[in-house]
Amino acid sequence: MKPFLTMKRPRPSPPLSPASTSTKRKPLPPPQTPPISAKKPKPQAQWVPLNLSQSELSLPLTFPTGQTFRWKQTGRLQYTGAIGPHLLSLKHLQNGDVCYFIHSTPSESAAKLALLDFLNVGISLAKLWQVFSENDSRFTELAKHLKGARVLRQDPVECLVQFLCSSNNNIGRITKMVDFVSSLGTYLGSVCGFEFHEFPSLERLSVVSEEELRGAGFGYRAKYITGTVGVLQSKPDGGAQWLLSLRKLDLREAIDALCTLPGVGPKVAACIALFSLDQHHAIPVDTHVWQIATRYLLPELAGARLTPKLSSRVAEAFVSKYGEYAGWAQTLLFIAELPSQKAVLPSHFWDIEEKKPAKRKDSNRCSSDGSYS
Repeated sequence: MKPFLTMKRPRPSPPLSPASTSTKRKPLPPPQTPPISAKKPKPQAQWVPLNLSQSELSLPLTFPTGQTFRWKQTGRLQYTGAIGPHLLSLKHLQNGDVCYFIHSTPSESAAKLALLDFLNVGISLAKLWQVFSENDSRFTELAKHLKGARVLRQDPVECLVQFLCSSNNNIGRITKMVDFVSSLGTYLGSVCGFEFHEFPSLERLSVVSEEELRGAGFGYRAKYITGTVGVLQSKPDGGAQWLLSLRKLDLREAIDALCTLPGVGPKVAACIALFSLDQHHAIPVDTHVWQIATRYLLPELAGARLTPKLSSRVAEAFVSKYGEYAGWAQTLLFIAELPSQKAVLPSHFWDIEEKKPAKRKDSNRCSSDGSYS
């Protein structure tokens, strides 16, 4: 069943007054046809194959797993979201292949190109999984059950603001915050009851006050968002261009640059680097990734407290084992730890001996935003 797109109904013209109907009226001039270039192209009215199998893209293992908070589930195996000015839906066919539907766009060809870029289709999961499996027998088994967990290539501004909202937060509250920010952008349409907007520009965000964000429930994150927008606006070539330029830097340089922004620490910077800046070996280290590392990569550290130095060691261990696309491997291992996936994976994945942590009175924990307390 095609997703529906609600549009505003045009207002009817006012009725003619009696005076105007009793007298002869001058004939109305013929309607002027706008030039072809001014006509908005009609979006396609059909689902189109994307030529991606489920092993290359699994929508449930990609969209609701913490990479982005702007895509909504609009069907059993269907997700809808905005990429720039394009509003699209993706769904799995019965054979697992992926197809797409364009709800609104200024250009169908541009919409498809933007979608392919967003999905990182230039990177073959099959080839990556083969490399990872050669170095990790457990990964081989997990990949059989979690095929198609793909890393997205998001717009850096959009990705940055989303992860500023994620600091010490839960998915439900993050999504509400991101929805509020998104609503400041251009309205694109409504699908299955969800309204979608183009993500607002830095110029639009620069007129939003900290008080307005606090009133919308952002708490202390409000000052980070307004502060970061202010810093980006002061960049000589513009903040959006500055963020894009980080794609050309080494990972360490990109992380250091991101950490100059208010509210961005190493963990948030690594998320932004991995999900929007082509830094494929970036490793966001939080409590969950630390637990994965101490179980499977660095068991000798079980029971130790996570520090910035050990966080770097964890990242190095992932890169040493999985190579230049270690961030993609870490993403699948992270997804495997989610309750929704643990429930469907065979129990033998978790039947391993773990080193018992020593009891420590001063044991510290890493919070969800990568800070230490």
